[in-house]
Amino acid sequence: MPAKETPDWRPTCSLEMLCARSELLQQIRQFFLSQGFLEVETPLLSHDSVIDRHLDPLGVTLFTDPRRTDVGPATWLQTSPEFGMKRLLAAGAEQIFQICKAFRGGEVGERHNVEFTMLEWYRVGDDYAAGRKFLADLAGEVLRSAVESLTYAEAFERYAGVDPHRASGEELLKLARQRQIALPDSCDGSDRDLLLELLLTELVEPRLGETTPTILYDYPASQAALAQVRDDDPPVAERFELYVRGVELANGYHELLDPQLLRARNVANNQARAEDGKYQLPENSRLLAAMQHGLPACSGTALGVDRLLMVKTGAASLAEVLAFPIDRA
Repeated sequence: MPAKETPDWRPTCSLEMLCARSELLQQIRQFFLSQGFLEVETPLLSHDSVIDRHLDPLGVTLFTDPRRTDVGPATWLQTSPEFGMKRLLAAGAEQIFQICKAFRGGEVGERHNVEFTMLEWYRVGDDYAAGRKFLADLAGEVLRSAVESLTYAEAFERYAGVDPHRASGEELLKLARQRQIALPDSCDGSDRDLLLELLLTELVEPRLGETTPTILYDYPASQAALAQVRDDDPPVAERFELYVRGVELANGYHELLDPQLLRARNVANNQARAEDGKYQLPENSRLLAAMQHGLPACSGTALGVDRLLMVKTGAASLAEVLAFPIDRA
């Protein structure tokens, strides 16, 4: 007889997992409070949004007339609390953290859910090295493990046999075909970042953090997002990510401080979104105004709490650590 389906009103995780989540959240809060951080809350619904080619915030119409729910200003459920927290830094906060819900459209799968729990933190005065060390300290505390560091270039040379900073698009395309990586029909070698992302996903990421948590750092300058770019040869983005057993857990930056650079990146990212057939996002924001006032030098990191709970407990998917994933929400 076929297995009886679980009624969809029931949670997909066990009560034991709910206890494990509660313990993890308490452990995280205790770590940050012991380091002198202030816990803050910023709006999840905002007129502003991070503009990223690959992140798609959910839009909400802020109606005033319940008979016309489609009429009103456009607002966005936040893909992370970054904008609000940086505004607090510009207003004088020095070391802050937040545990909140974040939302990303179209993200559903074993390691993705449209709604998820994010931990984000910033500390004024932390440079690139200090930001990576703080992430390593947190990971070591929560996962009870030493943490290794590996540059983006070292990881690609070790697991893909290519220099990701200097290889041409044609060379990357040839490697992807040799390794039988599925490619979009339009892929012709002109989009290096797309090819690097495919090679990272298929060849590099599965090998990261196999035996010990790994921080990957010094990303290509073209993938800086909101990180500073260091003028090396070639230039690199001062960005870092944490991996455990092939699962990306955290993304951190030596934070960009120049509002003009942010404005230029917003325009470029919206252009890329248009090329992909995606909707445009607001290029002007209160974060730009805060940065013009003066964002202090800092490092910041965002970490997916659900994924952290996954790797900490050995769960195979987010459904095992969430009470109600989007299909049961």
